[in-house]
Amino acid sequence: MKIYNTMTGKKEEFVPIKENEVKIYACGITVYDLCHIGHARQAIVYAMIADYLRYRGYKVKYVRNYTDVDDKIIKRSNELGKNALEFSEEQIKETEKDMAGLHVTDADVYTKASEYIDKIIEFVSKLIEKGYAYPTKRGDVYYEVRKFPQYGKLSHRKVDELLNGVRVEVEEGKKDPLDFALWKSAKPGEISWDSPWGKGRPGWHIECSTMILDTLGETIDIHGGGRDLLFPHHENEIAQSEALTGKKLANYWTYCGLIKINGEKMSKSLGNSLTIRDALKKYNYEVIKYVMFSKHYSSDIDILDSDYQVAENHLYYFYTTIKAMLEFATRFEGNENEEGLSDDISKNIIPNFIEVMDDDFNTSSALANLHSIFKYVNNIMKGANKGNRKATANTILKIYKELQNSYSAVLGLFEQKPEEFISELKNKYLMKLDIDKDFINEQIQKRAEAKKAKNFELADSIRDNLNEKGIILNDGVDGTTWDVKALYKIG
Repeated sequence: MKIYNTMTGKKEEFVPIKENEVKIYACGITVYDLCHIGHARQAIVYAMIADYLRYRGYKVKYVRNYTDVDDKIIKRSNELGKNALEFSEEQIKETEKDMAGLHVTDADVYTKASEYIDKIIEFVSKLIEKGYAYPTKRGDVYYEVRKFPQYGKLSHRKVDELLNGVRVEVEEGKKDPLDFALWKSAKPGEISWDSPWGKGRPGWHIECSTMILDTLGETIDIHGGGRDLLFPHHENEIAQSEALTGKKLANYWTYCGLIKINGEKMSKSLGNSLTIRDALKKYNYEVIKYVMFSKHYSSDIDILDSDYQVAENHLYYFYTTIKAMLEFATRFEGNENEEGLSDDISKNIIPNFIEVMDDDFNTSSALANLHSIFKYVNNIMKGANKGNRKATANTILKIYKELQNSYSAVLGLFEQKPEEFISELKNKYLMKLDIDKDFINEQIQKRAEAKKAKNFELADSIRDNLNEKGIILNDGVDGTTWDVKALYKIG
């Protein structure tokens, strides 16, 4: 298994600190508002990584944090006239609802900044004792960046170069513009705790260093987060943690790419900051996951409205095929443990899945492989004859089980009952077309009567009229069925 390590700038063979065990920490959400689709991607990605490592046999301990004490939280809670911690607790519950709606696997441990105040104070005190931090008369505590010679090693920047892009803030007692706050003195209207330096609250970066040390130890296997956290957040984490412990904080640094919406950075002022809640009202959770997995986790992506349409088309094709597979397997008494067709597809689903996922969790390649699998399934069902239907059913059921054991287990796809997924999507598109099932069925009945009366001109006009409305008819041995034309646009 290889993972791209931002620290070294290359893919590296994954070697855990302790054999068969993996410790992962991914920076979570600052809970001052409802989560947006960018939060969804990061949560989906790191849940997938943890799930895949478990799939490969590792014992995983995956930790995510909630930042529940922060400038934005304090500002928002004051505007609402609420206690900051009560407000953030409300927001955490809303976040949990959203993640449950996405069917994201829970982390093993969730931490909150407010629950780590004593340990944060202890951590900061030790940094002062070791000469890496200093308190001010006002009650702030700063980390002295120049005392840590390796500062900038993750972002591959030199300390003096960093000053060029830094906004110089005049703060009483601060020695250097690059120094960052470990502890912030209390301001009027802010939540605060007692400390050796007076009332105050933690700086943003110190919480993650403290939580990692407490839950996972001095050195962890994989540290992750959104790419926007690389600098300064993770650079500061390294400086804090490694100054305290003298040990490497993490062996592999991974980053989830950022999201644009229709070519623009997500922004409330632009009105394109799509919340998870609103996304789930529009799209099935598997559609959202499919869009996220269609690009490599580390790449920045520009999500177009059409990307969801494409994902719906693909999943509709897959689910209609799965429905046909299960019906075929039932009809001809399929058994995955009995002899099937001589094929390479069924025996290679798992090996191919592992091959691409071992290559830095390449979900986009995993999804690409699905098309050849389902094309093969449709071909063997279509070509089955009296002599090989049982073998075909056995093969089909084996393929279905292999998909469940890989794509469902790790990516959370194909978890739903095919009939329900198909019905939900068809109903959604019927609403767009402003047409209902009763009308379609009435037209099918009229067409059947016209054909019976040999009025083929009327029968053809009924078909053409439905086609213009976006409905296609399929004549089969069991009668005529209908479908939504837009759902057949695979691309």
